[in-house]
Amino acid sequence: MVTRDISTAFVVLVAALTVCLAGDGDAGRVASAANATIRGRVELRQPTGDPGSRVSVADLGMGAMHAPTDRRSVVYLDPAPRAAFDTREEPRPRLDQRNETFVPHVLAIVAGTTVDFPNSDRTYHNVFSLSKTKSFDLGRYAVGRSKSVRFDRPGIVRVFCDIHSHMSAFIFVFAHRYFSVADPDGSYRLENVPPGTYNVVAWHEAAALESRRVVVPETGGEVEVNFALGRR
Repeated sequence: MVTRDISTAFVVLVAALTVCLAGDGDAGRVASAANATIRGRVELRQPTGDPGSRVSVADLGMGAMHAPTDRRSVVYLDPAPRAAFDTREEPRPRLDQRNETFVPHVLAIVAGTTVDFPNSDRTYHNVFSLSKTKSFDLGRYAVGRSKSVRFDRPGIVRVFCDIHSHMSAFIFVFAHRYFSVADPDGSYRLENVPPGTYNVVAWHEAAALESRRVVVPETGGEVEVNFALGRR
């Protein structure tokens, strides 16, 4: 009788341990599937043997005086994971008109975002685009006024001023949030990327598009992806 009770208790104990170990294993597997950060730097290379920028007729005119200084790269995932498609609230961005330049020169947003175009110059501007992604013409408006445009479709929108031909900007419209406008030194970060295999794409207006295949491990952490883009 005692032997049978001990045997029964042993079987129950083994079963309990098996359940606990299985549970711990499941928890470990869930915990190990952590999101990661893809980070790196985008470098814009000078062509081999390039003696430096040559002075052109345009450099001597009005356009060179107002040339944008923030010609930054854009890095993004293509395609993006499903987790990217949500309805999170986005801050309302601005593409300012200042010193006869668009600030910032490169803007990245999520589809459905409305962008404000304030005029901070003491001159009239006329902001427009003929891009297939979004075409618009805001007409002329003076300092202190602002107009807005909603961007519903993913794609690249080139923006110009009808009055000042040297003014231009790029608006990147994404269907997801896995994108980054690089810092002035070229560094970028793509946060909260789920485990998986992705194409990381780097864009710069003066270079050809480049992509890198990257694997984000189940353990998360950081994955470094650097680019060296050749000038066109």
